[in-house]
Amino acid sequence: MLDLRFVREHPEVVERALKNRGLDLSLAEFLEKDAARRAALTELESLRHERNTLSEEVGRLKKAGQQAEAEGLIRRVKEINQQIKALEEKVEAFEPWVREFLLGLPNLPHDSVPVGASADDNPVVHTWGEPPRFDFEPRPHWEIGEALGILDFERAAKITGSRFALLKGAGALMERALINFMLDLHTQKHGYTEVWPPFITNRAAMIGTGQLPKFEADLFKLEGWDYFLVPTAEVPVTNIHREEILKAEDLPLRYTAYTPCFRSEAGSYGKDVRGLIRQHQFDKVELVKFSLPETSFDELEGLRADAEAVLRELGLHYRVVELCTGDLGFAAAKTYDLEVWLPGQGLYREISSCSNFTDYQARRAAIRFRRPGGHGTELVHTLNGSGLAVGRTMVAILENYQQADGSVVIPEKLRPYMGGMERIPAP
Repeated sequence: MLDLRFVREHPEVVERALKNRGLDLSLAEFLEKDAARRAALTELESLRHERNTLSEEVGRLKKAGQQAEAEGLIRRVKEINQQIKALEEKVEAFEPWVREFLLGLPNLPHDSVPVGASADDNPVVHTWGEPPRFDFEPRPHWEIGEALGILDFERAAKITGSRFALLKGAGALMERALINFMLDLHTQKHGYTEVWPPFITNRAAMIGTGQLPKFEADLFKLEGWDYFLVPTAEVPVTNIHREEILKAEDLPLRYTAYTPCFRSEAGSYGKDVRGLIRQHQFDKVELVKFSLPETSFDELEGLRADAEAVLRELGLHYRVVELCTGDLGFAAAKTYDLEVWLPGQGLYREISSCSNFTDYQARRAAIRFRRPGGHGTELVHTLNGSGLAVGRTMVAILENYQQADGSVVIPEKLRPYMGGMERIPAP
């Protein structure tokens, strides 16, 4: 959530930033209602001061036996009480409107973010590795997986519906192996603490990270409960420290977590209908950081490097793009996308987004820190990134390591997690 005072004092900056995001939004109504609210608060303070002064005078007059003089002041106090009540009701009506308005505003892009309208304007930061070369026509992962008997979309649809997958045999083993490989890499080499959070969160947690109120249609809500299935581990892990005051000397805090993720994919119907790319349920290993404000963009670069390390360890060619203003996520101030090469589809596909949210989530979730010897508190900066999306990593392995005979070679670093298996043999 944006700072109320900043929006009030710099409306032209906010409007320009929103325009760069593709939102042509005027703050005129907000400024008008906010001014009326502040005027009412000023009048309230004045009336309460007058009431207190008069009440003291009434007590003095009664003590002095001047009852007649006191009666006139008592009538005035009653009038003031009625005015105060009316103003309090007016202010109370303003408060939720102002809060809902601010909750609906996205984060402001960092000054370093390139201005652009869409993903077509995202600059490539760098690439790593080379695309594999084949002496045959590479196939997409859904054909490979079905031929190997490790992916079954038809039976998954029978169990639940479309956009679900059933993994079998070496497919299920690879999914589990990738999760363990990623968690071990991030905990043993990158310094993250592993957590195992609830896979269901409450409304306050969703508001804290920015999924609510704007994106409720994208979430799966539990009937009869104000609970939601997690769309990403970012939500429960960021909310570990909701409404807490951290110690500056403990920052940065680095967490990693595996969770299944559940998304309705509202508005995406007709896109990526084949395979594992856009599922209602998928696995992901997430990286979350809580940082000092002055070091958060350095932490973003480190977060990105940690996510890239997974792809490098697996020998997968990828590129890094920086999202322009028009392609930024709702809560992000700056984002890098890691896009892995998929030869079976002849395209790059996002496999991780690494973002700095600055104090946007922390303000919503009331996550603060105190510096040594300091009396006041400040908002932390929060960051997160996929480290990585597990299903998409499997997609990349199947397509990049496919062989002419229909088998798939297992990347060397993954073999210890798959019982020494070197390849998934062709049927």
